Amino acid sequence: PQEGKHPWGRTTGGESSPLCSIDESYKYIFLPTCYSFTFVFSLSLNAVVLLRSFRRTKRWNASLIYMVNLASTDFMYGLSLPFLVASYVMRDRWVFGDFMCRLVRFLFYFNLYCSIFFLTCISVHRYLGICHPMRVIALETKKAVKCTCVLVWAVVFALTCPIFRFARTARAAGGVDNCWDDAIDRDFSDYVPYGVALHMEFAAGVSVFLGADSTYAGRRRKSIRTIVTITLLFALCFFPFHVTRTVFLLLKVSKGVPCQTMTTVSMCYKITRPLASFNAWLNALLYFLTKDKGGCCPPPAPATTGPLLPLRMLAKGDERTYCPPHLNTLI
Repeated sequence: PQEGKHPWGRTTGGESSPLCSIDESYKYIFLPTCYSFTFVFSLSLNAVVLLRSFRRTKRWNASLIYMVNLASTDFMYGLSLPFLVASYVMRDRWVFGDFMCRLVRFLFYFNLYCSIFFLTCISVHRYLGICHPMRVIALETKKAVKCTCVLVWAVVFALTCPIFRFARTARAAGGVDNCWDDAIDRDFSDYVPYGVALHMEFAAGVSVFLGADSTYAGRRRKSIRTIVTITLLFALCFFPFHVTRTVFLLLKVSKGVPCQTMTTVSMCYKITRPLASFNAWLNALLYFLTKDKGGCCPPPAPATTGPLLPLRMLAKGDERTYCPPHLNTLI
């Protein structure tokens, strides 16, 4: 094939569909630019988040623990981006070995779904803190939050570790090694069910995330305006990628797909992929925009302080909204 063109076709049962030559020359400029941008901002912003957080570990609360875990996975993903940038600059040539190919592809999906899960945890925690403050008292202990974080890491690793099997290097035309993202042709039919099912985690996480936000938006509308803005940015990053990739996977195993349709879908998928990686630095912006700016509640009177404040408020029928300490950094 000509340089910058990708032959697309499949072989099943000894029958090959006609190859469709897709022009991908645009990605050799667009993708390195996007990934370089993400590399610089994800490393710098998340490094600041981690440094500031570890300087005051004794003041960690539930929200900050979630943000530290979020920044950690974003920082790790940022370290993998120079390999992708170099590969696209060399026009898809991969010189870093098979293991690094698998690791780089794995880190993309691992970071993507860690972000979704941790954002869901933050959203649910925020919802419980405002709407059900009595329930969150037991859930906001450091031990409970740390156990939740360990569970998230374990679940996401279990969901994404099959990437190590499917992603690999393969010799392309001209004797050049490429790093395949999804699967090589002979494994692609096995990959599609897994690839489509993996996107269901995105739908589940976002539905919980948005559902929790909408429940209490009226109560703290002014305070959470910046959070809603960032939530919309996340939706713009995640949603197009998951839709275009699902369509791309389904079309690639379908018969009789017009070449023009496959070209359009492939281009949309390639464009939305680096946009999804923008979450690696947008998460850090969430930290800066929602950090403590004086607290969410006015200072309580001396007579209404103490660990039993929620119980006394309920007993006296106090109509004021109780604001747990952890909400000072969430709102």
